[in-house]
Amino acid sequence: MYEDRQSKEPNGVIETPQSTADAKSKATHPSFGLSSKLLLLTVLFVMLSEVLIFVPSISKFRADWLSRKLELAEVAALIYTKSSNDLMDEALEDELLERLAVQTLALRTEGSRRLLAMVDMPGQIARDDDIRAMSPSQSIMAAFDTLLWGEGRTIRVVGQSQNDLGVIELVFEETPLRQAMVSFSVNILLLSIVISAITAGLVYLSLRALLVRPILRLLHNMAGFTSNPEDASAVIKPSGRRDEIGMTEEQLSVMEMILAKTLQKQRRLADLGLAVSKINHDLRNILASAQLFSDRLSMLEDPTVQRVVPKIMGALDRAVDYSSAVLSYGKAQEAPPQKRLLMLHQLGDEVSDFLDLGDGSQVSFINQIPDQLEVYADPGQLFRVLMNLCRNAVQVMQNETEDAVIRRLELTASNNKTETVIGISDTGPGVPKMAKEALFMPFQGSVRQGGTGLGLAISAELVRAHGGSICLLDRAPGAHFEIRIPKGNALSIE
Repeated sequence: MYEDRQSKEPNGVIETPQSTADAKSKATHPSFGLSSKLLLLTVLFVMLSEVLIFVPSISKFRADWLSRKLELAEVAALIYTKSSNDLMDEALEDELLERLAVQTLALRTEGSRRLLAMVDMPGQIARDDDIRAMSPSQSIMAAFDTLLWGEGRTIRVVGQSQNDLGVIELVFEETPLRQAMVSFSVNILLLSIVISAITAGLVYLSLRALLVRPILRLLHNMAGFTSNPEDASAVIKPSGRRDEIGMTEEQLSVMEMILAKTLQKQRRLADLGLAVSKINHDLRNILASAQLFSDRLSMLEDPTVQRVVPKIMGALDRAVDYSSAVLSYGKAQEAPPQKRLLMLHQLGDEVSDFLDLGDGSQVSFINQIPDQLEVYADPGQLFRVLMNLCRNAVQVMQNETEDAVIRRLELTASNNKTETVIGISDTGPGVPKMAKEALFMPFQGSVRQGGTGLGLAISAELVRAHGGSICLLDRAPGAHFEIRIPKGNALSIE
């Protein structure tokens, strides 16, 4: 059954309905979607920003911590210098050093260094920092040096007094400074995580509403349209947004509508081709029987019969060829033209006889092709071209209801150095403007009401098979077609 049929892809893989459903599910539900990527990237970018901010922040934290320590030491030095005693009491000195958490407190003035307080066994100095002349890059390097190696280390810090006392010099253990910096770093990290989570959540929700969900809507629509592209109801309905997403929806809607109409048209053409092939089979049998009866009629000696039978035989032969040609056109191929030198005037008369454009016809036929003009073409195919064009003109003019309307069909032809130019003109209403846009396309370029446009498409294909061209001239009144066929070029269909 058709429903159970499996389709095979060009690479030999069998595609079942289940595999199609799985592919559709994967297409509309990606394992690591855009929302997840946006969330992860937002967190990473916020953390990166916090890292970039952390570097100068930790440097400033260290500088401020040292400045506050120098300020406290300066207050102690100021009190000491204002006192009347030259020597500090030992108990007071120990308490001062303990409160300041330093091992040595000294004051430098011009040309001298005065030791204000010192523990009994100061540690070995591992680093000297003069905050008076420290550049930003040096301050950053000093901060990371403290974080990495400051545990249990003794440093000396020198800074300028704010009260013109001179230069304050401190020697202390770096561990409290490092602990304060570690605590500050942990706080920064926790704050960064909170900020990252909040920012990522807000960005995620905003982008999901503005971008991800509309894209998922487009994706679901395309997946649904792919499963049944001929269904016009599957065409996406634009949301009316004014941004790029809205423009994409509008363009996708237009594309899907065009594609749905095209596929529907192709399906109808396929159905028509199947119907034509069935009709063609029975029609050829009927025509074969008619040919047998015509052969018997040709044996009669009646002069009238002898004059009419050849035309009937010719018409039947062409009908058989036409029925085969329609099926060939459905296969997108025509037989290569078998070119001969033809008397074009005589071919025009045969078209007139076939259309019954004699004395009693509503349409007057004028064959102005010179009697001796020759054309190098396939007789059957050129007859079909002229027949299609002339029959269209006759049918259009016969539909005119006014008796005073002139109905005239005229054939002209001439030779130049390289080609034969054939003209077919009539006095009808002309080709409609809408038909001109797709004049030689099957089922689109019909020049008359109820027509299919197949005759013009076949005519154009046959003319191109001869290496020639066909066009509609912009002349009034009526329709004026011009055919150009090269002289002596036996070109075949590509």
